[in-house]
Amino acid sequence: MTQVFTIDGALIPVTVIEVQPNVVLQKKTKETDGYEALQLGYEDVKESRATKPAIGHAKKANTAPKKFIREVKADELMNLEVGAEVKADIFAAGDVVDITGTSKGKGYNGVIVRNNGTIGPKSHGSGHHRHVGSLATNGRNNGVVNKNAPMPGQEGGYTTTNQNLTIVKVDAEEGYILVKGNVPGPRKGLLIIKTTVKPVKNVKVEELISYKDATVEEELEKVSEEIDKELAEEAAADSEGK
Repeated sequence: MTQVFTIDGALIPVTVIEVQPNVVLQKKTKETDGYEALQLGYEDVKESRATKPAIGHAKKANTAPKKFIREVKADELMNLEVGAEVKADIFAAGDVVDITGTSKGKGYNGVIVRNNGTIGPKSHGSGHHRHVGSLATNGRNNGVVNKNAPMPGQEGGYTTTNQNLTIVKVDAEEGYILVKGNVPGPRKGLLIIKTTVKPVKNVKVEELISYKDATVEEELEKVSEEIDKELAEEAAADSEGK
């Protein structure tokens, strides 16, 4: 994560997501498969490390075998043909997206850490410090413990989705997207970015400050001009007040 600034001086915390081209390996239609979807492949694999079926499947798209293959519903992308590349420019600044990834694995944890529980009394005689607590159901279902009860176990390492994230900037040439807020998973994790399922699909975003092709002297000169302008306005206001 990092931060960017708007021309109004507002700070926006963003996550930088690298977007390399995804190749369309297969196009599924209602006539042949009963539904519409695109099969996308990402990150090349040496043929010596791929299976013959994977190599043959990739050759239909005139590409190398892929390490990651995912199928996505693609109502807006069904005009793409097998072998086409999907790049970062399918999104634009202001688009609202849902991002799916594998959350950061944290190993086996107890009930206090895993479920944000409260410890019991710290006195020696309590006998209850970091235990689960009562799991009784008051006889409503014959003593069966209900699902999703707070217990020790594996924490993290599961598929999760962050919804309603706003794209702040898209740079197709450099191959990255800036998303406001955080996304699931650790660094270098694989993400799937989709248009949000929520009603609002697009919002207005402020223009970001860009230092591309600008020298330090030019930026300092602009700052100096702004300071001089503000000082002149304050002096004028003081003279009018007197």
